[in-house]
Amino acid sequence: MAKTKRAADADNLSIRTGLSEESIRLAFLDNLFYVQGRFLEVASPDDKYKALAFTVRDRLLHRWVSTIHTYKKLNPRTVCYLSAEYLPGPFLGNNLLNLGIEEPTRKALAGLGVDLDELIEYEEEPGLGNGGLGRLAACFMDSLATLQISAISYGIRYEFGIFTQAIRDGKQVETTDNWLRYGNPWEVRRPNVAYEVKLGGHTEQYVDEQDRFRVRWVPGETFLGVAIDTPILGHGVSTVNLLRLWSAEAAEGFDFHAFNRGDYYGAVTREVRSETISKVLYPNDEPEIGKRLRLLQQHFFVTCSLQDMLRIHHSTGMPIEDFHKKFSVQLNDTHPAIAVAELMRLLIDKQGLDWDTAWAVTRQTFAYTNHTLLPEALEKWSISLFENLLPRHLEIIYEINSHFLDEVRLHFPFDSTRVERLSIIDESGPRYVRMAHLACVGSFAINGVAELHSRLLKETVLRDFYALWPEKFQNKTNGVTPRRFMMLSNPGLASLLTTTIGSDWEHDLSKLRALEHYADDPAFQEHWRQIKHERKAALAAAIKQRCGVDVDPASLYDVQAKRIHEYKRQHLNVLHIITLYNRIKLNPAADIVPRTFIFGGKAAPGYFLAKLMIRLITAVGEVVNRDPDVAGRLKVVFLPNFSVKLGHGLYPAADLSEQISTAGKEASGTGNMKFSMNGALTIGTLDGANVEIREEVGADNFFLFGLNAEEVERTVADGYRPRDIYAGNAELKAVIDLIGSGLFSHGDRSVFQPLIDNLLQHDPYLLLADYAAYIACQEQVSAAYRDPARWTRMSILNVARMGKFSSDRTIGEYCRDIWRVTPTPVEL
Repeated sequence: MAKTKRAADADNLSIRTGLSEESIRLAFLDNLFYVQGRFLEVASPDDKYKALAFTVRDRLLHRWVSTIHTYKKLNPRTVCYLSAEYLPGPFLGNNLLNLGIEEPTRKALAGLGVDLDELIEYEEEPGLGNGGLGRLAACFMDSLATLQISAISYGIRYEFGIFTQAIRDGKQVETTDNWLRYGNPWEVRRPNVAYEVKLGGHTEQYVDEQDRFRVRWVPGETFLGVAIDTPILGHGVSTVNLLRLWSAEAAEGFDFHAFNRGDYYGAVTREVRSETISKVLYPNDEPEIGKRLRLLQQHFFVTCSLQDMLRIHHSTGMPIEDFHKKFSVQLNDTHPAIAVAELMRLLIDKQGLDWDTAWAVTRQTFAYTNHTLLPEALEKWSISLFENLLPRHLEIIYEINSHFLDEVRLHFPFDSTRVERLSIIDESGPRYVRMAHLACVGSFAINGVAELHSRLLKETVLRDFYALWPEKFQNKTNGVTPRRFMMLSNPGLASLLTTTIGSDWEHDLSKLRALEHYADDPAFQEHWRQIKHERKAALAAAIKQRCGVDVDPASLYDVQAKRIHEYKRQHLNVLHIITLYNRIKLNPAADIVPRTFIFGGKAAPGYFLAKLMIRLITAVGEVVNRDPDVAGRLKVVFLPNFSVKLGHGLYPAADLSEQISTAGKEASGTGNMKFSMNGALTIGTLDGANVEIREEVGADNFFLFGLNAEEVERTVADGYRPRDIYAGNAELKAVIDLIGSGLFSHGDRSVFQPLIDNLLQHDPYLLLADYAAYIACQEQVSAAYRDPARWTRMSILNVARMGKFSSDRTIGEYCRDIWRVTPTPVEL
């Protein structure tokens, strides 16, 4: 008997949205056939991956439509997150986890002879970010959706990521990160959501019909920003928020008249020039053309995002004066700071508001997160660049600055130098626009990202703003999502936690405190060590495959994985390795705890010393790994092209987490949290979030060394002489002399001389000052590792006490203290 139409429709709906094993199996085959145009026997890995991705995406879109319907009906206050980068990591595994369908999907595919793990491994990682800033933004997206907060994350859809890192002859080599070469099944292009982006030209003054003075921007060039959306699902809820990225396109892609004149190149020049804007993440901004493109990128995604918010706002029927009541806009560092001037332009020039009303709306809309204590990292752009690229914005910035400095003079009438320091325009030499100052002036809240960082902000780079507006300043210590960095990357540990204390910890990480009762339980400790060993064995296999180095899972995995930078001090870690190597060479029978030193991270292409640090790491590994005297007690590995996906294998396998930056230099760090959540112990300075991690896990469960921030400042002020420390420490001198001898550079003594000269003559990040304390602390690490029960207890307590460092907690604080938003539950 034939099915009724309603029954058939129900079956189709189930294939599109059902969560059962059979629904997923049918949907996979459906997408493979009708979307990919393949049948199973001839399908490539890419066909299978995309068929599964579209199967999962259907289920996301079902929830997305319900979310949009709910938001349209209830009109909640919405958080808009502006970030120049996002580093979400692969989507497939995370979406299966958040939907709760990993097991039925695995079974459905296995029945078809398809391995789910192979498809997860096949997925290309989106090249939308570089390091901690982008990964933090991605964690925040996860928590916003999980906490059911109405939110839109805005950024740029870069065609190429920062670069793919390879190691050749021990050196970093950068190749193109063409992450979109096979397409991206998770995104939805919205050609009808597109906005004009203006550049250059000049401004004209005029009087409107109401006899009001107005300014019109006559651009020299116009192109479009087109929306490309990715659904972001929360864990265990139906809320799907939006990651809306902008892709640059020519307003008129093909010049037909130029083509007919025989100017074939000119016919497409405008299209090529426009699309360059969203072509690559972080172009080299050393040359002037790179600076121009960087500022252009920032203006591009900011104006598209604000125009999009205005469109959404108009759809609610609310008056434009209430824009700040509908949206709270977070500036993720200084990259989107041009938004302050751009919103003023849109409100005054396009919406017709007077200056005072527009400024009141603007200052109640934006909040600013600062991510750096390094003055050189606070962006500033030359006046000439602004005049050439954004002439209307420069006029508005001048006006904002004039009003602002009048306010400063009222507060500090006899302090002209303070006025100069606070000015948005730096006039101490060549004139610049200080973007951090613009963000501070145009925002109602300013926050740092760790307690130490927030305190130092108020004492150093933003001290004048704190003196003026202390009420604006807050701290919001960073956090990371436990879904990706525990449940997804370490399923064995997650299963043990749930079996032992229940599943509430998945949404409330403070529940992990219940683990403390099991810290001394021998059976629980044994299970804990077994899970760690399995992860270490898996990483050993990956190291063998990627690097050709055999490592022992029983050795202590000593890991430092982060951006390569002098202040992060990967070279201090190398000094320790060579110290141990020297001890073995002096006494081949020395009793040294076997260690595998694992490094990962990229150096900026133009950062000579950082790239030389990578070369030193690989060179030391080349010598140590093949020296028969070492007898396997030391291994050194550099894992190329560190990424979120690589982190999935690294964080759960680490025994020791190296968080050894110079105190007072790291804003927060989030790698420290990911390692600790997976049971690694930390060796670190009192820098960034290390301070709070140590407070939470307990001083006895943290290996502390080195100068604190105040001592660093005092040491430098007193006239730091690194060569004196070198001369006074025989072991340190032997290490540096060995580097200079050419042992690690095939006899060429000149290779690492710039690094040695930097340390002995300047040592700006005080490696030599902290060397002796670091070596002594590493001996404490070795002593603890020799006692498995003690080490395991410390590991368990680290995990148990990491509740504070969930991004759910961080986002909850932003919602309460800055954005003033509450959850909007969504039902299917």
